[in-house]
Order: sequence, then C-alpha cells, then structure tokens
Amino acid sequence: MQRVCFLLKVRKDRIAEYRERHAAVWPEMLEALSATGWHNYSLFLREDGLLVGYLETEDFEAAVAGMEASEVNARWQAEMAPFFESLDGARPDEAMKPLTEVFHLA
Repeated sequence: MQRVCFLLKVRKDRIAEYRERHAAVWPEMLEALSATGWHNYSLFLREDGLLVGYLETEDFEAAVAGMEASEVNARWQAEMAPFFESLDGARPDEAMKPLTEVFHLA
C-alpha cells in the first residue's frame, strides 16, 4: 500500500467556503474515489490556507488515472479550481505532487 501526501494552497478569502464544500462532498464523488482506489483519504487545512492531503492506495498513478477518466471528477475539479493559489492553469488534481516520504513508524 502506498502512502501519498501532497500540499496545495487554498486562497485565504475562500477558506470558509472550501470547508463548507468538503463538509458535503457529492456522494458520486465519494463513490468514484473509493472505486478508483483512494483509501484513508484526508485533507487537513491550516488557517493560512495550507492544505495537506493524505491517502493510501495500491497504485497512485492508477488511482489518479481512474479519477481523470470519471465525469464527476471533471465537474468537481472545475468547481474547486478557483479555491486554489498557484495552479498555473492546472486542475487541482493535476497540481497534487506527492511529497517524498522520509520516515514512517509502523
């Protein structure tokens, strides 16, 4: 099982709405994530907008590709893109660059 962590930055003026949106993620989005291998997926948000994402998956590249192929993901990413800083034209899911794990205590 791969453990994946990534960072993004939510715009300060959109933090409250970002929290609201994630308190009510669309059921079809949750189903798509589960079906494509996203497990123990968590998002942590600091008050300054730093977003830390964590998930576990058998194959991160396959999990990302599965979501890229889903219609619901395209809609979700289009709605979420304005919440983030520094995407440089990428969708939020394209901007998720995994961090290198340097330590793990099992």
